[in-house]
Amino acid sequence: MSSRPSAEHSRILILDFGAQYSQLIARRVREGHVYCELHPADMPLSAIEEFKPDGIILSGGPSSVLDHDSPDLDPGVLELGVPILGICYGLQLLVHRLGGRIESADDREYGRVRLKIERPDPLFEGLAADAEHVVWMSHGDRVLGLPEGMRVIASSGGSPFAAVRSERSPFWGVQFHPEVVHTEGGTRILENFVHRICGCAPSWTMASFAEQAIASIRAQVGSGRAVCGLSGGVDSSVAAALVHRAIGDQLTCIFVDHGMMRKNEREEVEGLFRETLGVRLVSVDASERFLSALAGVSDPEKKRKIIGNLFIEVFEEEAARIGEVDFLVQGTLYPDVIESVSVKGKSVTIKTHHNVGGLPEEMSLALVEPLRELFKDEVRAVGRELGLPARVLGRHPFPGPGLGIRILGEVTRERLEPLREADAIMIEEIRAAGLYDEIWQALTVFLPVESVGVMGDSRTYENVVAVRCVTSTDAMTADFAHLPHEVLARISNRIINEVSGINRVVYDISSKPPATIEWE
Repeated sequence: MSSRPSAEHSRILILDFGAQYSQLIARRVREGHVYCELHPADMPLSAIEEFKPDGIILSGGPSSVLDHDSPDLDPGVLELGVPILGICYGLQLLVHRLGGRIESADDREYGRVRLKIERPDPLFEGLAADAEHVVWMSHGDRVLGLPEGMRVIASSGGSPFAAVRSERSPFWGVQFHPEVVHTEGGTRILENFVHRICGCAPSWTMASFAEQAIASIRAQVGSGRAVCGLSGGVDSSVAAALVHRAIGDQLTCIFVDHGMMRKNEREEVEGLFRETLGVRLVSVDASERFLSALAGVSDPEKKRKIIGNLFIEVFEEEAARIGEVDFLVQGTLYPDVIESVSVKGKSVTIKTHHNVGGLPEEMSLALVEPLRELFKDEVRAVGRELGLPARVLGRHPFPGPGLGIRILGEVTRERLEPLREADAIMIEEIRAAGLYDEIWQALTVFLPVESVGVMGDSRTYENVVAVRCVTSTDAMTADFAHLPHEVLARISNRIINEVSGINRVVYDISSKPPATIEWE
């Protein structure tokens, strides 16, 4: 099932040549309320024609157009008659294809440089022509000579052809990256291309998406029945709410409590979905079963595998009790779809279930993936349209194995309970300080290390809890959050005073890289 907008919506096609910023291009276009899709550069011409783009963006990439095996462009793309914007490698490929000259530059440009607009152009509408603009460069090759009919519209110290356009065809190219935040006016440049040059209307809204998605889900499911593995996270919650809005009681959600959830998480999920939203919900307490399977296991990967396999087993058992089921709802997002396709154009692979690492293919259920066209911020916007509470939509990422990988070593109830209490205190305090939404992820880790302490007049020899809060935009890199000392002091004091078995709290000030966000 696809929620791709109907023909009345404008659409931009982005051809990916392997740039690390390709997803950012798509996000910037979507932020302008125009639908776009990101596809490998070798997307067949027939598929491009079927997509019917109002404009095409050629991304950057790590290759050189001078290499014999570099990613190329189907010549037919240049004959479609739609506006094309080449970015970095995309510019060089466009110039190369049209007969210009490219060279491997001795004076390479990386990072911030100053761009000078040489002449007025719709691409730079709204940017001061008499000022220099800071842009972000990241290239080795550069344009040495333009093809006939193409002219310069902006330059930089190291790139006399920093931005160009064709006078014969609707082709533009920029050597810099307008999609990154370091480029001043970059969003405006992309909006100018999409809105002014391509003529795209800003009609891609999450209200219109939700309306169309509901219709698509109804058409796909018909009179069938669907199940959804509900984790309580943003993706599965929005997917479940959207499908329920479409097919009502034909959907049954299954929530498997493996005993490693956060404090009161099961009750919160049941309250929201069963009582507030009226969703059919099967809630299973399988905590004893999971803890028994984890007894004596300390290796992190073995723990993940045990939890994932057992989740599948429990989910299958509960799905079988429901009766005949035809569809499986998954909260697959667009980044998952993009990341499963290489620049060379390998086939798309279905995302494994984000809660545990893969629901079984042998269930032979057709997939319903209503969010597979959306980025995370768009998913949250759909959730708001559906009336989901901000507390759910703003929830930090939480791993499928839960607290099981936040206990170093064996997972036991004696370790889970104090960790669950300490975690709840930490979350409560950062919320009270108004810091929750500024933090990408906050967690506590149980360290099976006993240290000496003093409580009252008694000597203690108890365990340590580590608190970790990080800031990030995409989890690829992260920095530790610089929490105020008074907040850290309250967290530490409360955990030590209120949680039995903990006499020491430490704060993790590692960044990623070299450390990962989770400890296991």
